[in-house]
Amino acid sequence: MATAQYDLEERTTVFADEVIALCLEVRETAVTRPLISQLVRSGTSIGANYCEADDAESKPDFRHKIALCRKESHEAKYWCRLLAKAAPDKKVRLRTLWSEANELNLIFSTIFRKSTPAR
Repeated sequence: MATAQYDLEERTTVFADEVIALCLEVRETAVTRPLISQLVRSGTSIGANYCEADDAESKPDFRHKIALCRKESHEAKYWCRLLAKAAPDKKVRLRTLWSEANELNLIFSTIFRKSTPAR
């Protein structure tokens, strides 16, 4: 039996796609507009930074890019939570996105920890 492979590039791209799709559906108001913008930025940059980490030029460069993935996934959780308050009709989908952002954050935190040089 083959072991399952987890393609983080694909997973982060699917996450970004879902963030974009949801944000396009949210009614824009003075409150939701900046929240949408922030969620799109953080939600799409996770995958972009992962692609850069995958092509890192050195171990320190890899760690830096993974740290950015961790930071952006953490930030995406924050914006999901606030947007759920501002757009309650999207709360269920935003909870799903929050959950995926949380899982990505845990994954990138583990990768970051494991890439830390022993002292």
